[in-house]
Amino acid sequence: MIWVAFFVGVATGIISGFGIGGGSLLVLYLTAFAGISQYTAGGINLFYFIGCAPAALIGHIKNKAIVWQAVLWCGLLGVATAIPTSLLAAGINTDLLRRLFGIGLLYIGVKELRTGVRNK
Repeated sequence: MIWVAFFVGVATGIISGFGIGGGSLLVLYLTAFAGISQYTAGGINLFYFIGCAPAALIGHIKNKAIVWQAVLWCGLLGVATAIPTSLLAAGINTDLLRRLFGIGLLYIGVKELRTGVRNK
């Protein structure tokens, strides 16, 4: 079982490097197959992100694929909302949190499928 977890970690790390959302897949694996609670899986995903994000960021900077004004706003709003939303999540029932996470993933997936690829 340790080898499966290792390969899932490697695969989701590679996917994360492309900016596709490997962390979401990691959370799904951890909760659905590894039997880890939603809260713990979310924490592991955040810890995992620390290792994946710098590599992806370097690649995106080299490809000039970053809108710096968006980075500023997202960063400011992310810092301002991180603590209140983490406290809110800690008070929510785990089953409800899983359902909300699944609904969020479905919404994003459908939106991505309907948007398609945009040419610049």
